[in-house]
Amino acid sequence: MNAQVDPAQVAAVAEAAADGIEFDGFAAEREGEGYVLATDEGSKRVVHDEDLADAAADYAAHVTNWYFWHAEAPQADERWAFLRWLERADDERVPDRYDALDAGLTREWGQLRITAAVDETGTRRYDLRHVDDADADPADLDDHDDPLDARDLAKHDDRERYRPLKTAPTLRTGWHFPDLDAADLVTAVEYFYPATVANWHRERAGDLDVSHWRETVDRQTGIYGVVSTWDRGEGHEHVEWVAEACCVDSQCLKRREWQYDEETDLDVDGGDGEFPCREPCSLVISAARRWTKLEGEQSRTYEFELTPSEKEQVEAIIDAVADGRADEIREADVRDDANRYRARFLRAKRFDDEGNLSGTPTGPDEEEAEDANADAESGDGAESADEREEDEEASE
Repeated sequence: MNAQVDPAQVAAVAEAAADGIEFDGFAAEREGEGYVLATDEGSKRVVHDEDLADAAADYAAHVTNWYFWHAEAPQADERWAFLRWLERADDERVPDRYDALDAGLTREWGQLRITAAVDETGTRRYDLRHVDDADADPADLDDHDDPLDARDLAKHDDRERYRPLKTAPTLRTGWHFPDLDAADLVTAVEYFYPATVANWHRERAGDLDVSHWRETVDRQTGIYGVVSTWDRGEGHEHVEWVAEACCVDSQCLKRREWQYDEETDLDVDGGDGEFPCREPCSLVISAARRWTKLEGEQSRTYEFELTPSEKEQVEAIIDAVADGRADEIREADVRDDANRYRARFLRAKRFDDEGNLSGTPTGPDEEEAEDANADAESGDGAESADEREEDEEASE
C-alpha cells in the first residue's frame, strides 16, 4: 500500500515528538533543531525542521498508523482495544498489517462479520454485515449508514419474532453497513450486542466482576424472590439444568463465566463465545422463576402404553423442539421421528378425546381437584397481576 502523509499528520507528529513518540514499532523525538525518526525495522533518520514532511513520507505507514490511533480512533479504553483486536494490531507489525488491511481484514463478533480496511491516509473504514451474508451480493442486502439502525435490526429475527435475548444466535440477516468509521462501527456493535465490548475488555484487563448464581438469586425481590427458595439442601443440580437449558452456544453467544458460587463450579460447559457472560441474565432468572414453581410439584407415577419406536419418537420430538430443529424437518421426511405427520399420527393413535396420552389423566383425584377449585375461588394459588404481566413480556 502507498500510504500518504498529509500536513495535519506531519504537524501532529512534530507536536507529539516534543514528548517523544513510541508506538507500534515507530519512534519519533525532538533533538536540537530537528527530529529523529526510527522504526523497529532498523531504519533511522535525523532531519531538520524543514525536512520533517519529506521524512514522514518515507515512514508513511507508521506515521499514518500512529495518527489514526491517537487522533481518529475513539480513545475510550474498551473501544480502542476492540478496534485494535479487529485488525490484530498486537500481533502484526505495521507494514504487514497495512497489507492485510489493504485487502480487507475480517473478524467475527458473535453473528457479526466485520471487515476493516485502510485508505491511503491511514483512516480505517469498516464493513459490517451478518456472518451468513458473507458471500451475499451487496445488491441483495439493505444498506445502512446510521449505526442507530442496528438497534432496530436487533429487535426481531428473520421470522419477525421479538428477540428478548440480544445475544441469542437468532440475529436477522439481509442488512449491510458498507462504510462505517471507527466510532460508528463500535456504536453499531454495541447496539447489536449491548455491553459485550466493555465486558470483553474488563475480562482481558482482569477486572470482570462476576456475579455467581447464588449471589444473583439472593438479590431477587418481588415475584422473582421465589427463585432463592429453590435451594433446599439438595445440592445445585437444578442450576446445572438451568445452565444446560439456557447458557450454551446453541442458545446464547456469550461465554458463561458465572458458576454456582465462588467455590462451586458447574459441570455444564460455558460455551466458546468471544465475549463473557458475567451473571445470570434476566431471561435466565425469569425462566428459573417458572421452573422453581413447576419443581414444587410432587412427582407422580404414570403408566403409558407405547411401542419401543413410539417411546423413541417422543424423545426425538423433545430433542427437536429443545434444539430448535422442529421447523427444519421437512414434511416429506417421514423417516424423522419428529416429523409433523409422524407426530400427528402418534397423537391420533395415542391421545384420547381429552388430549390425554394413552388415556392417562394428568390431574389430581377428585378430592384434590375440589380443594384446588376452592383455592382458586378464594384467590389462593392464583398468579398475581405482576406475574401475568411478566409472563406476557417474556413471551413477546
